[in-house]
Amino acid sequence: MSRIGEDSLGGGRSLRRPAVLGWLRLMRVYQKIDRASAENLRGWGISVAQFDVLAHVGGAEGMTQQELADSLLVTKGNVCQLLDKLEDRGLISRHQEGRANRLFLTDGGRRLFEEAVPPHEAVIAEQFSVLSEGEQARLYELLRKVDRALDPDAV
Repeated sequence: MSRIGEDSLGGGRSLRRPAVLGWLRLMRVYQKIDRASAENLRGWGISVAQFDVLAHVGGAEGMTQQELADSLLVTKGNVCQLLDKLEDRGLISRHQEGRANRLFLTDGGRRLFEEAVPPHEAVIAEQFSVLSEGEQARLYELLRKVDRALDPDAV
């Protein structure tokens, strides 16, 4: 196991800033968890991005497409493509309200949400099981602190 400052860039140069090392490690962990998530969600025939939409809408039905795009940190156009696919599969419905579309799970979407979310949460929990509950809570607080510093509107 390497210590801070011992991760090498090659050519004998070493990274010494804990922030850079932390960021690189965070990226590596994210990629591993993302791969495990994609593999797990394949069983329900959905992608990680589609799961993210279902989880957000299922947790806050009636949200607008813009609110969804903002919470996913993507453009409204990217959300439209995801919503089109989920709507074609009968999982999401859009209800026009003035100039905004409000999003709701269909009965099929709600069933998929109830079937997929608990086991997927268990997969994520397993990925973090090397940390105690206290360490997981501390990690969350630290990441939330960085998130808020980067975006004061972050939750």
